[in-house]
Amino acid sequence: MEVPKDQIATLLEHGLYNSAQMLGCFLVSSPAANAESAPHLKTESLVLLGDSFFREREYRRAIHTYKQALQCYKMIPKQNMSSSRSSLASNRSSSPNSCNGSVINENEVKFKIASCHCSLNENKAALVEMEAIPSKARNLPMNLLLGKLYRISRHSRAAVAIYKECLRHCPYVLDAITALAELGSTAKDIISLFPQTLNRSGRAPFDHSDSSRWLLRYVEAQCCIASNDYKGGLELFADLLQRFPNNTHLLLEMAKVEAIIGKNEEAIMNFEKARSIDPYIITYMDEYAILLKLKSEYPKLNKLVHDLLNVDPGRPEVFVALSALWERKDEKKALQYAEQSIRIDERHVTGHLIKGNYLLTMKRAEAALSAFRAAQELRPDIRAYQGLVHTYLTLSKIKEALYASREAMKAMPQSAKALKLVGDVHASSSSGREKAKKFYESSLRLEPGYLGAALALAELHVIEGRNGDAVSLLERYLKDWADDSLHVKLAQVFAETNMPQEALSHYQAALRLNPQNEAAKRGLERLEKQMKGVDPDAPEEDEDNDVEDADGDQDETELL
Repeated sequence: MEVPKDQIATLLEHGLYNSAQMLGCFLVSSPAANAESAPHLKTESLVLLGDSFFREREYRRAIHTYKQALQCYKMIPKQNMSSSRSSLASNRSSSPNSCNGSVINENEVKFKIASCHCSLNENKAALVEMEAIPSKARNLPMNLLLGKLYRISRHSRAAVAIYKECLRHCPYVLDAITALAELGSTAKDIISLFPQTLNRSGRAPFDHSDSSRWLLRYVEAQCCIASNDYKGGLELFADLLQRFPNNTHLLLEMAKVEAIIGKNEEAIMNFEKARSIDPYIITYMDEYAILLKLKSEYPKLNKLVHDLLNVDPGRPEVFVALSALWERKDEKKALQYAEQSIRIDERHVTGHLIKGNYLLTMKRAEAALSAFRAAQELRPDIRAYQGLVHTYLTLSKIKEALYASREAMKAMPQSAKALKLVGDVHASSSSGREKAKKFYESSLRLEPGYLGAALALAELHVIEGRNGDAVSLLERYLKDWADDSLHVKLAQVFAETNMPQEALSHYQAALRLNPQNEAAKRGLERLEKQMKGVDPDAPEEDEDNDVEDADGDQDETELL
């Protein structure tokens, strides 16, 4: 043959994909690889050329070339295929992806086509290709991809069956364990899938001794998290971390859960520890970015975004982090970045959540509702429910808000945040304030350190004219928690009670803790005007406006 196909295989093995691509063009155009006279050579040549496109991420070209290969494959007479297989079986590579033999593996080519479609977010087309592969012919990577596609297409039952097959084949496929937990399987169900005895394929039995007990604990942890038992899941992850110190996967899993339940300081600490071990991590870094934004740690956030862009600018986490960075300066641009993260991966929960929050602040409540619903369908954690409830309240849909808050409480019976959410709905009407008070108090009994419930209860006291009770509650919390939001709320209560000096003191304390606290800045500015006898609601002069714009330009320079 004029162009030896084994040389292309060698180039592919060594990662020289561009060279393989160029040589492949010679191979498929060679007279020796004529589709009519030598269909088997043409087929193999096209697959090799398709592999070079696939490795270079030229997925459209790869799909086109692989499909040409399958068309040529159909032209090979059956008797020729069987004789070719038997005569050249000894020359075949042991790898299922190898094309060094005389006949291609049709199912492997279909798998590659499906993988290309997945990379292009063409999941329906990918599923069609995968379902064309007989179940007995599917290997572990094929089953994992098929399980993922069934989840995306909401065929949960089929996805569960496929993921179970993955674990029967190999109990250490951790993403299959996580997927089954999220799809509702119990720890007992998952562990029962692990092989107990040697079978025909020669697989070793799963070792239930101490050396492999960590895997059982890992299964239990993921099932706890999936069932919203965050406390139990964190305890199990912490135990595993003692056995596997500096395990970045465990640190990230713990940080993600801590971010969800509002343990922001602990989450930031674990994210930063993971980054100190591996500074090129991207997984869950969007959650870290959102926490930095909440703390107004903009220099850190700026550096994080810069680092992520240098690692891989195509990941959805990077666009959510960009969105968080731009939120205070340009909400529309921040929203565009959030939407871009969803275009890259429509199942990226954090992208839907941050998009919903932006839309809500931009008074586009109906659109926000769609974003929060999408997040809830993908992963019904407390933040999705919070978004839904607050959006329904904005739309004055009290009945729907109450239903969503009760659904959250049912899903998370031990969650103080879910109880507080029901209280928020009742607090929205004057007739429900007594019920709201009970829910807020129950929330604080369940989690005494939950400042969100303390602030909501203080607000309820103020609405009902119990300013003294609000002050007592907030001051009690300030003894244990130095938090800027507590100082702001106290300052607001003192300002309403006509105690300007006390209000001034707490606004200043809030800004010492967080110089970027916008509520404290606005409150302090208003209070200072009142103390000078100036109407705080009077329009500002042009000169003042010019100063504000200059400050804004300075902020933008610092941000960039």
